[in-house]
Amino acid sequence: MSLPVTADDIRAAAAAIAGAVLRTPSVLAPALAEITGAEIVLKLETLHPTGSFKERGALNKLLSLDPAQRQAGVIAMSAGNHAQGVAYHARRLGIPATIVMPADTPFTKVERTEACGARVILRGAGLAEARLAADETARAEGLTLVHPYDDAKVIAGQGTVALELLADHPALDVLIVPIGGGGLISGIAVAAKAINPGITIIGAQCALYAAMLYALGRCPAPNGGTTLAEGIAVKEPGVLTRPIVEALVDDILLADEVGLERAIATLVDVEKLVVEGAGAAPLAALLAEPGRFRGKRVGLVLSGGNIDARLLASILQRQLVRAGRLVRLRIEISDAPGALAKIAAIIGEKGGNIVEIYHQRLFQDVPVKLAEVDAVIETRNPRHVGELIAALSAAGFPTRLLSSTALEGS
Repeated sequence: MSLPVTADDIRAAAAAIAGAVLRTPSVLAPALAEITGAEIVLKLETLHPTGSFKERGALNKLLSLDPAQRQAGVIAMSAGNHAQGVAYHARRLGIPATIVMPADTPFTKVERTEACGARVILRGAGLAEARLAADETARAEGLTLVHPYDDAKVIAGQGTVALELLADHPALDVLIVPIGGGGLISGIAVAAKAINPGITIIGAQCALYAAMLYALGRCPAPNGGTTLAEGIAVKEPGVLTRPIVEALVDDILLADEVGLERAIATLVDVEKLVVEGAGAAPLAALLAEPGRFRGKRVGLVLSGGNIDARLLASILQRQLVRAGRLVRLRIEISDAPGALAKIAAIIGEKGGNIVEIYHQRLFQDVPVKLAEVDAVIETRNPRHVGELIAALSAAGFPTRLLSSTALEGS
């Protein structure tokens, strides 16, 4: 079957963008290897100036334009990484760029895109409506559309990831790649299968937006919703990408929201890497089925690192709770002088660190001569939590765990 993108197209894209797009490193991840039992290589697409792989396809498309198209300018619809990739390289090439973003796009993303020199139009309730506005503006102003994934030049540009990764680590058995509209995995699959027909290509898709899996008839219609992986929260996969995925991608795994949180936190904790939800999807998929990959050489494409700092902080805190390293205890005490000091002393003697403490007298369902203390405590692990609860209870302070997420390893 003839596919819309060939290995020659990807090699041509690599030559075209060479020197203008960072050749990102592919690094071994020994700490992840210990956790998963697989030999892990990470392709760090997070290191591009705009923080994601999108620069590759955007630049390859821009370089294909004729002089009249360059002079008229380009337009794209995006709420994030594609917008910045197009804007960054359009400014560098002197091509006017317009980006249509959904009306509710966070201001920081708008500001970042404008800082790259693009004109931003806020229109529509989501990417589908933004696409309609982009098409309308393109017709009215004679602009060339740079689609985020459903364009052969864009797909070929994204495929250069695989050329670099397999040049650095030719013995990889498996590549796990995020899937949204399918541009990245399509390009990678074409390039990788041309180099090594026996390599396994696996897609990692957000469980709430399993649009590609649904398009291939392998799952019920996705429900959508709020996700950490907004970069791959695509409702309609590409027309060009679908046949490539069907022909060359061996399997698609789904990553749920808890798995995405865990993957983001794990990359920060053990590899010291900041990765956005979409970029962490490959690790989330691997961690969900570690036995499937044990003993294999696995390449994970970390596609982007543009995550909001407040969101990242929240994820890290929640992961500490899941790991039993940050807990909230409710402790019953007598409402008498010195009681609070005693429980603080017990927690300190047992090696706990009090982060916050709330002394409740009036609004709890306890006898009038008693009070309840809610204490947020840093601990070593779930066993340490049990030791703290036992020590407090033995000293006459009945204690229970209030943390809202189940402790791992408990």
